[in-house]
Amino acid sequence: MGSATDKIKGIANQVGGKMKEGVGKAIGNEKMQVEGAAQQVKGKTQQKVGEAKEVVKDTADKISEKAHDKL
Repeated sequence: MGSATDKIKGIANQVGGKMKEGVGKAIGNEKMQVEGAAQQVKGKTQQKVGEAKEVVKDTADKISEKAHDKL
């Protein structure tokens, strides 16, 4: 998966988790609340993975450019 895809899926999981947690609170379903919170954590993790991929790609591109300039 690309960095943008990871970020988008991460945001979607955070939103979905927030909604699930809210519904769980509204109806008094503790299991749903916990599942929603866990989904939010998953989303935050996906976003961080996407950000890390982007940093690695940008760094690799800069190194490649510098190497190419020296040739």
